[in-house]
Amino acid sequence: MNNKFTEENNYTKRLSRYTSVGKEFGKFTTKFLFNTIISENKSERNALALKNALGTLKGPLMKIAQLLSTIPGALPAEYSNELSQLQSMAPPMGKGFVRRRMMSELGTNWTDSFRNFDYSPFAAASLGQVHKAVTKEGREVVCKLQYPDMNSAVEADLKQLDVIFKINKNLDPAIGTDQIRKEIAERLREELDYKREGTHMKLFGEILKDYEDISIPKLVDDLCTEKLLVMTYLHGEPLMDFKSSTQSVRNKIAECLFRAWWIPFGQYGVIHGDPHLGNYSIIKRKNDVLGINLLDFGCVRRFHPDFVEGVINLYDGLKYNNQQLVISSYEKWGFKNLNRELIDILNIWANFIYGPLLDNRKRTVADGTEPELYGRKEAFNVYQALKDIGPVEIPREFVFMDRAAIGLGSVFLHLNANLNLHDLFEEAIDNFSSEKLSKRQAKIFKKTGVDYGS
Repeated sequence: MNNKFTEENNYTKRLSRYTSVGKEFGKFTTKFLFNTIISENKSERNALALKNALGTLKGPLMKIAQLLSTIPGALPAEYSNELSQLQSMAPPMGKGFVRRRMMSELGTNWTDSFRNFDYSPFAAASLGQVHKAVTKEGREVVCKLQYPDMNSAVEADLKQLDVIFKINKNLDPAIGTDQIRKEIAERLREELDYKREGTHMKLFGEILKDYEDISIPKLVDDLCTEKLLVMTYLHGEPLMDFKSSTQSVRNKIAECLFRAWWIPFGQYGVIHGDPHLGNYSIIKRKNDVLGINLLDFGCVRRFHPDFVEGVINLYDGLKYNNQQLVISSYEKWGFKNLNRELIDILNIWANFIYGPLLDNRKRTVADGTEPELYGRKEAFNVYQALKDIGPVEIPREFVFMDRAAIGLGSVFLHLNANLNLHDLFEEAIDNFSSEKLSKRQAKIFKKTGVDYGS
């Protein structure tokens, strides 16, 4: 392979990306100034200009934009509404390009490792695309192949995130963004390391091994690199195909989803941070749903035992109306300058997130509220209240915790599941103590090869 050609090709792509991103943001900045000076509908017009600027781009920036749209107060409501409509789907690599990428990861004889390799992508995402294949031993696998030069793309997009945040600082923001920026940057860079993702796959496989209705792919270690992830193919059907199934089927799926998310958090302090619809498939035999496949472990977040203890203490504080527990939770999480006004505002969002878990009965997540309106009132009230006293700097752990909780709730809304989530949550946090969690973490991280440092 001509390394010089590859380097020049990557440089050209990198330069092109910086140029196209900068050009679109230049247009947005001009519109921002124009709209701010003369427009009566300043926020709405600026939000539309931002969406139009970002809408021409694909890849990591879409992931960032959609993430920001889930954090109340991170951006004005009009911005969040526009950004939530963006689609994160990069154009697929062609056959020749895929062949060259596989060769760069596994060598010139890479095809010897497979009986069959489908060059048409089975799925695509913001950082890479997935191909079905059969190994020489006859195992059905999927190969997750990263798009070329994504490191540069991520760094370019993080620079544009800085532009968004700088502009936002001029709009009387409700929330400070310094910690949000740090968290997004760290997690996004981690997603580029497929070997790390592979260890997370092993981690979740170990955590959920006793749950027969939750399946995790198995890693094919000898075919994996930092940019190529090969795992067993799990047969399943798209989750949305079950949106009109019987209530019992939808409840079964939702119950599996709940355990797949809350058991790892409550027992081991880790979360699957990207619970969108495409990261699940449904295991079905005839008319019977047997369980779920949990897919894609690029975004996994580990929490220290103190943070998890704060989550559970806040639940208990709201459950028993114990203000001391509530306040201690916010303190454990690192909120600064706590006072009665800020605590009351934080409790609006806490009661919204915890509401379905506190209610000891069978119910839907929305519980009589129109699904498309669910959470909007609370988010608006939090935003307005924080704007009056803000900007408030939220702890960085909240970024993906909040995203994951909202994402899981969204899946439940799609399914219109009717469950006693209180009982399921109590099961997930059974016999919790930070000491037990710390010991479990040390043991399982060592066993699965996950390295989180100190």
